[in-house]
Amino acid sequence: MNYIIVIDQSTSATKAVIFDEHCRLICRKNVAHKQYYPQAGWVEHDAEEIYLNTVEAIKQAVSTLKGEDISYSLAITNQRETVVLWNRFTGKPIYHAVVWQCQRGAQICEDLKNRGYTDLIRERSGLLIDPYFAASGAKWILDNVPGARDAAEKGEILMGTIESWLIWKLTLGKEHMTDYTNASRTLLFNIHTLDWDDRLLELFTIPRIMLPKPMPCDSMFGETTVEGLFQEPILIAGVLGDSHGALAGQMCFEAGMGKATYGTGSSVMVNIGESVVPAPNGLVTSVGFAALGKVFYAFEGNIHCTGATIQWMVDNLKLIDSPSQIEQFALSVPDNGGVYLVPAFAGLGAPWWNPHAKAIISGMTLASGKGHVCRAALEAIAYQVRDLIDVMTKQAGITLRELRVDGGPTKNKLLMQFQADMLSACVNRSDVEEASALGAMLMNGLARGRWKDFSEVAAMRTSDNRILPNMDTDERERLYAGWTEAVNNVNR
Repeated sequence: MNYIIVIDQSTSATKAVIFDEHCRLICRKNVAHKQYYPQAGWVEHDAEEIYLNTVEAIKQAVSTLKGEDISYSLAITNQRETVVLWNRFTGKPIYHAVVWQCQRGAQICEDLKNRGYTDLIRERSGLLIDPYFAASGAKWILDNVPGARDAAEKGEILMGTIESWLIWKLTLGKEHMTDYTNASRTLLFNIHTLDWDDRLLELFTIPRIMLPKPMPCDSMFGETTVEGLFQEPILIAGVLGDSHGALAGQMCFEAGMGKATYGTGSSVMVNIGESVVPAPNGLVTSVGFAALGKVFYAFEGNIHCTGATIQWMVDNLKLIDSPSQIEQFALSVPDNGGVYLVPAFAGLGAPWWNPHAKAIISGMTLASGKGHVCRAALEAIAYQVRDLIDVMTKQAGITLRELRVDGGPTKNKLLMQFQADMLSACVNRSDVEEASALGAMLMNGLARGRWKDFSEVAAMRTSDNRILPNMDTDERERLYAGWTEAVNNVNR
């Protein structure tokens, strides 16, 4: 029996997820790691702790499987943008990993904006200049750790995002590699040439000699015994960042297919095909995934408050006792009664981009009740996803074929139907567990020749819970116009 162990290294923990070659999840083990907050706005991880936890999670997962005729290979999906710098001779990090949430690089980014490099960096990397991405954190380490820059110039220091660090450690320093998706989240990678960009490296003062070799997602990344756990080395194959893993795990293998993960906020990513297209204002273009000799690009945007809005109604307004209650109250009224909730609790994100906006509930009359407010909160989630999808598809010149969705709020039937209605497209609700890990597992299988093409992989998708739109065009556009008016009121 062949099993694929997927390391799913996230912001809070490291999971080892084991699949069989029929995409069935066999087991998973989770080991949390510590968060470090040395000062306001700074977030760090201990990269050595993450590596040790990775080994421990794999050991725990493998121990659950019994039998003599078992073979393994290894794949990786990971938190993106978090950056590690380590000494290639000692194997020790020279500083804690700077996490994607960390704001220490804000001034570095502001300086580059003030010097007029926004358009150049965006055109080459597909990204916005922001400390969210890895480059400013790496530059900060080189500028502030004594001796780091001199050592880096001499080739003594290596740099990588988390998957590069894990590959290097697991292969005992033999392989310094990354994949195109993680590389495309650094601000240093040219998404047109699919290589590190000398001009971007110069702007962030990062020596090229530090960087890992970028590879397609379905590549071989070396071999490992996982610290002696396996008597014979097993193959590391299949690597991609977590959001890209979810895009592949949802099997969005064609242009016009997108995925939305509904959580506290929501991540929306749409496959735009094999050509680079500049992203709409406030969104980014990244490598979606690269496999079978093809590179698919994706637009990505994030919504600040979706599930968080429902939780706010529980915790702050005390309007409902639990998030699961919202659907019954929303269904107690035939429509929103003209009530709109704009959840700008942390400002308005893409595509509006007003950090100073405040949340509002508008359109209430004496006839408005709890049901209308609950319905407005649910509808706001669908409106925000449409906002993003509309600008993405218009910019790329494509039509949304299907939105594949996952996350807790997708259990809400009213929300999913309204989402399909607002998009005028099929919403396909997935029961895929561990979508990011599944995407890495699929890349592993493609790397090993287990499957020969995307259609063969797509045929294994077991869930097909399609919600089709059933609202007429006039009603859809009337409701959406009300949302747009409410957002404009916030923006005034």
